[in-house]
Amino acid sequence: MKRFSLAVHGGAGTILKANLTPELETGYHAGLRAALDAGHAILAAGGSALDAVTAAVCALEDEPLFNAGRGAVFTSDGKQEMDAAVMDGATRAAGAVGGIFGPRNPIRAARAVMEHTDHVMLIGPNALNVAHAADLPFAEPDYFFTQARWDALQSTLEMRSEGCEDDDPARRHGTVGAVACDTHGTVAAATSTGGMTAKLPGRVGDTPLIGSGTFADNATCAVSGTGHGEVFIRYTAASEIAARMRHAGQSLEDAAAHVVMHDLAENDGSGGVIAVDAKGNITMPFNCDGMYRGRVTQDGAFETFIYR
Repeated sequence: MKRFSLAVHGGAGTILKANLTPELETGYHAGLRAALDAGHAILAAGGSALDAVTAAVCALEDEPLFNAGRGAVFTSDGKQEMDAAVMDGATRAAGAVGGIFGPRNPIRAARAVMEHTDHVMLIGPNALNVAHAADLPFAEPDYFFTQARWDALQSTLEMRSEGCEDDDPARRHGTVGAVACDTHGTVAAATSTGGMTAKLPGRVGDTPLIGSGTFADNATCAVSGTGHGEVFIRYTAASEIAARMRHAGQSLEDAAAHVVMHDLAENDGSGGVIAVDAKGNITMPFNCDGMYRGRVTQDGAFETFIYR
């Protein structure tokens, strides 16, 4: 059997362990497993890494527990604006969308941009036009509304009004993503997010910015990040991992660890990444309390984790 591998994440800055009920814990693990199942089925059948990461992220977008798609957080004015990106390591083809609302699976909208336009990123109405033209399913606002996200917005706005907003990482960032290496040695990455709770309308984070929160190149690796997006952007986190492999000869594990534990951690960049190289090696470092994550390879051993 040819080697393949898949890793997924449901965001860093996890819910505090003291607040994690058995029901929630079961839900998070089930959501991660559903994403792994979706991607693994494609890879095991000889399918492409690009299809696998797309399917895995769709599963995560469909799970309201995660901050993407159906579970997206709200902006400061009570709206939902979603970002997503996908990249193919064989060709460096990429597609991204920013600040959209409507498509049930923003990651499919990002892929439509990659496959049906000459551009890498689209925002606003024309991103939605491309999604409509690709016959992607859309949903009404009620589909995307979750009480927990709405309550989190009200809590954040109340703290701001009192001048005492805390730095809870679960409020600052939440993302979903997947990286894969298929049986042909091609890697791909996909990332999707609702952004930060109570973010300014129009704010776009690292997720759809190729080289920051999403990157894939067969010569090095595929990366999907989750964390404090502004810092991931300033330090071009995803492509910096690839650069360390390409120019310094570092292993995937060493390159990712340096970026996450030094470049990001030392500059208020709480979060983590999942990454895979063209040999199927996986690494999932993070510098905060936890990161919803999971992995599976051709041996069929599914593993999901929340804390260290």
